[in-house]
Amino acid sequence: MNPRDVLRRVRRLEIRTRRLVDHSLAGSYHSIFRGRGMEFAGVREYCAGDDVRTIDWNVSARMGHPFVKVFTEERELTVLLVVDASGSARFGTDRSTKMQLAAEVAALLAFSAIRNNDHVGLVLFTDRVETFIPPRKGREHALRVLREVLAAAPVGAGTRIGPALEYVRRVVTKRAVVFLISDFQDTGYERTLRVAARKHDVVAIAVRDPREESLPPVGLIAVEDPESGARGLIDAGSAAFRRAYAELARREAEELRRGMRRAGVDLLELSTGEPHDAPIERFFRERARRVAMAGG
Repeated sequence: MNPRDVLRRVRRLEIRTRRLVDHSLAGSYHSIFRGRGMEFAGVREYCAGDDVRTIDWNVSARMGHPFVKVFTEERELTVLLVVDASGSARFGTDRSTKMQLAAEVAALLAFSAIRNNDHVGLVLFTDRVETFIPPRKGREHALRVLREVLAAAPVGAGTRIGPALEYVRRVVTKRAVVFLISDFQDTGYERTLRVAARKHDVVAIAVRDPREESLPPVGLIAVEDPESGARGLIDAGSAAFRRAYAELARREAEELRRGMRRAGVDLLELSTGEPHDAPIERFFRERARRVAMAGG
């Protein structure tokens, strides 16, 4: 994709996502993710009922009577988009490729972040980390993040989620909101995901294509694995084969859901064959409701 095409797509994405960000997600985004922790704001005199664990003994000793530490929540967030750019992300048979869907979701999240004055950064990965953009604020920075996603020309073709999450752990030292956007065509990353979820607020966004879940009865189909390059023929004309294919896809999707539950990670599932605005809005509303109930 040449630079002019990239810029045009970035502008279209910004315009397209602005309505959803401004009118549908503005309130829920602000309440859906907690700040990075509690920041020390000063001291005040002890009042009856204060938690004795907050007493500042050094100040109390100097002043001759008790003082307690006062903390405020750090509202400002760091949002990190961890986007899968592997060969399988280029697959798409309906409205878009999985990579195009990932780019639209990334745009939505990036502009939601900057609207709330948060930092946003990017890790683009395949079987290696391809690109890292450190989190910063501002519209121009968000546009740079989107340009990198849209213009991605990765060296690798495979998918390795574990090393990408390990890289995030090393380079992002403070607690962040990590959106992991992938088709999750990988295994063996569960332990690393659990470790990441203990440090960061990780949200997994699975992007799929309808043809990965079911096949039409069209006879023999020549296929090629976009990550390994392996080629073969499948018999989509066989009803038994189509049933086995759909059952395998169902089991893999259920295993992904179980894995995310075990790791304590929220999962949003999107398809290139369906509009994604409504599922994202619903996800944000439901998560905001859970956060409010937990806080109450």
